[in-house]
Amino acid sequence: MSVTTQVDAAADTDTGLPQITNPQQMAPKDARHLTKLFLDQLAVLEEGTRAYQYARNTLIEMNMSLVRFAARRFRSNGQDIEDVVQVGTIGLIKAIDRFEISREVQFTSFAVPYIVGEIKRYFRDTSWSVHVPRRLQEARAELARATDELSSRLGRKPTASELAALMNLTEAEVVEAQVAANGYTAASLDAAISSDSEEDATLFNFIGQEDPALARVEDFHALAPLIAELDERDRLILHLRFVEERGQAQIGERLGISQMQVSRLISRILGRLRSQMLAQN
Repeated sequence: MSVTTQVDAAADTDTGLPQITNPQQMAPKDARHLTKLFLDQLAVLEEGTRAYQYARNTLIEMNMSLVRFAARRFRSNGQDIEDVVQVGTIGLIKAIDRFEISREVQFTSFAVPYIVGEIKRYFRDTSWSVHVPRRLQEARAELARATDELSSRLGRKPTASELAALMNLTEAEVVEAQVAANGYTAASLDAAISSDSEEDATLFNFIGQEDPALARVEDFHALAPLIAELDERDRLILHLRFVEERGQAQIGERLGISQMQVSRLISRILGRLRSQMLAQN
């Protein structure tokens, strides 16, 4: 489904953003494109305004497919999938609120760990803190199959007695297995998950790799004002050496000084910046 079938011609008068119809039904490719546009605008809008809420709410709806995709990883735990989706949505909202355009990473790569982490935290908080016996693990798997079968046959959630009759267990054993279902087993990251596309995909395809550059973001933010305090010549030397990647001899020729003087100046500038950074910590 193309962007043109999902976007109204008229833009929102407060934000200049397109009016999205049925954002949850948007194709992933179109959602990724518009997500960047909405995130750019969200970064400059005033929090609490109608325009901010429109951009934020639309971002949530456009990216619900990420939540549902991640939730399927936990489909074997016996929990209602919609409950898992609601928990995952909390992770999506956190990702939207904490995403920074300056990081230059794909929003999908940034958001999926938040979504999966929120779901895992939910199960960790609601599961037993002791090892679940093997007989209950096996009963839990049988319980999930029996629940699906009876739900389809009866058109409602089955009772413990109905499950007990189908599984040849006592009601107490069924209840015990239902409690044990809280100790979920996650599917493999390499397991195929059906999607709307023609080819099966795995959750691993949607999880971003750790970006070493992210660890330096805070250092860059702390360093920027310190560089701004340098005099014009020192800033020029840093720019020529580390941005334009000029050699010391080229810098010396540009400034009319020797290569040795350039080397000493660079050492002095970097030493000063390093001391100031350490002092901040």
